[in-house]
Amino acid sequence: MMDIFNDYSTGWLLGLALSLMATGMIAGIMAGLLGVGGGIVIVPVLYHLFTFLGVDEAIRMHVAVGTSLATIIPTSIISSRSHFRRGSLNIGLLQQLIPGVIVGVVCGVVLSGLMSGAFLTAVFAVVALLVSLNMAFKKEGFSIGDGLPNKTGTSIIGFFIGGISTLMGIGGGTLSVPVLSAFRTPMHTAVGTGAALGLVISLPGAIGFLINGLDVDNRPPFSLGYVNLIGLFLIIPATMAMAPVGARLAHAINAKRLRQLFALFLLITSLKMFYGLL
Repeated sequence: MMDIFNDYSTGWLLGLALSLMATGMIAGIMAGLLGVGGGIVIVPVLYHLFTFLGVDEAIRMHVAVGTSLATIIPTSIISSRSHFRRGSLNIGLLQQLIPGVIVGVVCGVVLSGLMSGAFLTAVFAVVALLVSLNMAFKKEGFSIGDGLPNKTGTSIIGFFIGGISTLMGIGGGTLSVPVLSAFRTPMHTAVGTGAALGLVISLPGAIGFLINGLDVDNRPPFSLGYVNLIGLFLIIPATMAMAPVGARLAHAINAKRLRQLFALFLLITSLKMFYGLL
């Protein structure tokens, strides 16, 4: 099981560990700042690290997504508590979205077991690019409506957020923030509610990826299903420490600047994932 590490020096492995912890710190800040659960950072970084380690191309994206979902669980808890204390987590809004989100997560887990790694990578890149463009070029005051639609419409929205977020290995804020803002939800409320949706998505999503990968060959060392324990244990402490910092920063930045930052980060991430498909 340790054979995959034999070709790398102790210094290189130390660098890998430090890079994972640095990834966790950045992901934690982004989780608190943007309500994205950190997955938008973690997935591409893990994907490229697994590429360097020579992990089988057929499963490396599955492991990156599964590991990311697992790391988002504690981060979402910390980030949600921070936003709740500042009054930016709308419990009523969250309750409306949860049923559809859970159904979407279940469907996403099932589909992920049938999809190739390249397809999951393409889903991540395309959705991240679309969200980035929407956030960057959306006109001020643009909205689809005042508040969420009826129960059926809200369920469909939740299903979309839960299903796509699970396939991408993200916490939900990446999709819920622009969607909620399109229904004239205040930006900080959208971010805080998105952080809470991260827990709703990541917990069942991570369990599903763990189960899906139990009998798969050529997984990285120290992997439980599609969840890599090395990445998990190095990233989680850093994300938990930095998420409250990000939440404080979110309340020190105006909504327009927050949206621009969100769009730029997603654009860079998307381009990196498209490059990885070449």
